[in-house]
Amino acid sequence: MPLTKSKVAILRTKPATVLTDYHRLLNLADYQSVVAKDADTALKINISWHFFFPGSSTTPWQLEGVIRAMKQDGYESDLIHGCHNRTVVIDAHLGERENKQVNVTDAHGLRNVHLYEGEEWIHIRDAVGDLADKFICLNEVYPKGFHIPKRFIGENIIHLPTVKTHIFTTTTGAMKNAFGGLLNEHRHWTHPVIHETLVDLLMIQKKIHRGVFAVMDGTFAGDGPGPRCMIPHVKNVILASDDQVAIDAVAAKLMGIDPMSIKFIKIAHDMGLGCGDPREIEIVGDVDAANENWHFDGPFKKMTFASRMQHKIYWGPLKKPIEWSLKTVLAPWAYIASVVYHDSLWYPLNAKKKMRDVLDSDWGRLFRNWETLTPDENGFPTVGDSSAEIKRTGFKAFMKSLGILGTCVKEAPEFGTRKRKLQKTAS
Repeated sequence: MPLTKSKVAILRTKPATVLTDYHRLLNLADYQSVVAKDADTALKINISWHFFFPGSSTTPWQLEGVIRAMKQDGYESDLIHGCHNRTVVIDAHLGERENKQVNVTDAHGLRNVHLYEGEEWIHIRDAVGDLADKFICLNEVYPKGFHIPKRFIGENIIHLPTVKTHIFTTTTGAMKNAFGGLLNEHRHWTHPVIHETLVDLLMIQKKIHRGVFAVMDGTFAGDGPGPRCMIPHVKNVILASDDQVAIDAVAAKLMGIDPMSIKFIKIAHDMGLGCGDPREIEIVGDVDAANENWHFDGPFKKMTFASRMQHKIYWGPLKKPIEWSLKTVLAPWAYIASVVYHDSLWYPLNAKKKMRDVLDSDWGRLFRNWETLTPDENGFPTVGDSSAEIKRTGFKAFMKSLGILGTCVKEAPEFGTRKRKLQKTAS
């Protein structure tokens, strides 16, 4: 276990005080002792769906609150940047617009780094040296090694996840937020050992980053087969910690899930990479909020067709006949299937119905009217009269999904690898 007691800050919040609440939250968690002011800081934005879905992705007020807090505490804007990864099924550029994250980074004049565009990636052994010998699973998944962004070495990173469930890892939060940013192509190869992978990635983060911190938004929270097709709830809490294991543990406990029953939390706890036992975590702020139990169903009771099939492929009866194809040039069938199911079918048909109960909340109104509202020093005293309007539903969402499908096929790493090999042969 860690030599010092892990601490998680938690606060209840509302739009009228959300900005000052985020400032207080970060300092309750002593972020200035972890996030060095003389190093570049990546704000690792989470986009679990390029379409807006409450609880799925970093909220604009979460990003705004963190940036304002840092600037107020003397961090220079030139040393803060938004940070995005890409997957073949998630369009980060569309996502940062639909979730209004780019509105925030642009308003503050911050750099907005997309890790797959013009950034250098280096081999893992060049980045972490002998630490690679201690990996639980990544050496077996990638016998030739893998690459990570060179710019991460020496940078601070502040993860910006939300409180939600996940069909692979039960819950997802700070530790899972590193997944897309640290692994390059073929991330799906790690799905059969996803819990062990997250622990390996935490070891890497502790080695390469100047400081590692997490700020988690639970104003909306997602239950069900996350991180996309969820049932969103309004929960009005925010959390922060420099212990990635502890903040994930507290979030799991809030959702009504025993954190030590979640494999990645238990492994990381046992290895001394953080604290996964809520009894050993110091809670600061609104202490009584951490004792809430939301009694979420979790990701496995009401699974979608897609999530059931994924479980059968990675851990069930379809593993032997099908999983091999995901490591060949045939793999794009899975990306196409995911986009067709989630973007072309599920979202157009179900999203508005699933969101209905939270769109009329103060947070839904704040999201809808974000571009037209002017905050005071504390937050947003008014949030407008109109509930959040979801424009990309039905036929509009379906048509947009066709463009995403084309990008998915174009960006598939299997096709890119083959193209590079052909170019090398021709030269």
